[in-house]
Amino acid sequence: MSSVRSRGAFIVIEGLDRSGKTTQVATLQTRLETEGIPVKLFKFPDRTTTIGQMIDSYLRSQSELDDHVIHLLFSANRWELAASIEQLLAAGTTVLCDRYAFSGVAFSTAKGLSLEWCRSPDISLPAPDVTLFLNITPEQARSRGGYGEERYEKEELQRKVRDVFQQISSEFTEATWVTIDAGREREDVAEDVWKIVYPLTGGLAIPLQRLWERTS
Repeated sequence: MSSVRSRGAFIVIEGLDRSGKTTQVATLQTRLETEGIPVKLFKFPDRTTTIGQMIDSYLRSQSELDDHVIHLLFSANRWELAASIEQLLAAGTTVLCDRYAFSGVAFSTAKGLSLEWCRSPDISLPAPDVTLFLNITPEQARSRGGYGEERYEKEELQRKVRDVFQQISSEFTEATWVTIDAGREREDVAEDVWKIVYPLTGGLAIPLQRLWERTS
């Protein structure tokens, strides 16, 4: 008989800017709540913390920071909330994240930093049980409302980011990294997301894994 207590599932939704992440996360959260499933949503960067406010200023091009510095701030922002995520999971709550460490690595690597260096600050963070990557082309992203309002919303950079995401995805199994075509109607994307997430919400009897520990 297993001694591991049932815990909540850790679900991360990733993608390029304007890929529909925020819409899909909100839709998923509402659906889980409707089903009576305890759920908590985190959005990274969390711009409400002291570190998050520094990141927000940078993303709005209101301040300038070295690429290494901003990368470490993004990582620190995740570590600020790591203990809260673990506590919620242990209590049986499903945790949703709108972006996570993979975005930090993808964007910083796309700007020219080393992939290995970019991963190192996030080693040992709680690892998602599944990451859903909402896949669109930079051209599709550009056609959506609000594109270009923040520092990273430039087509050339987004194309590089997409390439790094694809590289990162190769490190995971098909069960733990799922690519979803996000260029379709949002209702169709939402149904695909639900089919993957719902089976995980009954509780998991496996230990929470740690991000990238095996590659450190």
